[in-house]
Amino acid sequence: MTTVVGIDVGGTKVAATLLGPDGMGEHKQQPTKLDSGDALIDQLVAIVGEAAGGKSYDAVGIGVPSIVRFETGEIAASTNIPLKGVPLRKVLGERLGVPVFVDNDATVAALAEAHDEDLKPSARNLVIITVGTGIGGGVVIDGRIFRGGSGGAGELGMTLIGLKCAPDVQAASDHFPQPGSLEALSAGTALDGFARAAAAANPDSALGKLAASGHRIVGADAVAAAKDGDQPAIAAVQRWAHALGVGIANAINTFDPDEVVIGGGGALAGELLLDPAAEFAAPYVHPGLQGRANIRLARWGATAGVLGAALLAVHELERDAT
Repeated sequence: MTTVVGIDVGGTKVAATLLGPDGMGEHKQQPTKLDSGDALIDQLVAIVGEAAGGKSYDAVGIGVPSIVRFETGEIAASTNIPLKGVPLRKVLGERLGVPVFVDNDATVAALAEAHDEDLKPSARNLVIITVGTGIGGGVVIDGRIFRGGSGGAGELGMTLIGLKCAPDVQAASDHFPQPGSLEALSAGTALDGFARAAAAANPDSALGKLAASGHRIVGADAVAAAKDGDQPAIAAVQRWAHALGVGIANAINTFDPDEVVIGGGGALAGELLLDPAAEFAAPYVHPGLQGRANIRLARWGATAGVLGAALLAVHELERDAT
């Protein structure tokens, strides 16, 4: 196996690790430098060196929260990091002196989840839905990343799950996420809203009492209260999970995957999210596809991004060698 460095770039942190014949090395993590594109690029160069720890490496893979033109590594669109328009593959390749491969962060997480604990391929066809501040998505088809025509495939958060029917159809807004989209209804921010509504409507509940104490209610409060059996909190989490369930059904109907994986910070809700989402998805799945896809939580957790980025580099080197 070749030796590569994987980097996971987020709006709050940058993480990197070495992946070689002995497996993954020690993770290096830093707050993301968002002052400018140049500052962030300097940080990426530096953290590659830290992760490598003086060892030589053959390539670097990077996952970014952006739409990427994969062949050139250009960042076509990004709302969280200052790299829009930057040909990152070329810039970093010149700085590091090795091949660099750049892709969407959820896409590389999907690649990681398609591998088991021994880094052996475990699912030929897989969709990941990452639930965080927004909704990300990645698709693996026949063991390889599916990017679409321009590199932007997998933006599952933009799919519509709650649009009103004609004649009172909602017009598209001038910003994203659009009303009725999976991201608008099942991202972490949506659970924040459901939790605050539950607290306001049920002042004697655990959420209501917490709000009355001056605490600003967020989704994690609803998850914690639901785990303790608070019924309004349970209802808020189920509302969130049901919206995600429609998104899961859409993914199954569109891609017929072997697995649908739920990742991101939202996956920390565990079975409270997974079980009602999977149950709600079932009747929306085409009868010919019902019961086939395994719906599960992400196995790699916070390491999925760096591992997937490293595997991206490995796969691309292998492809270039054939």
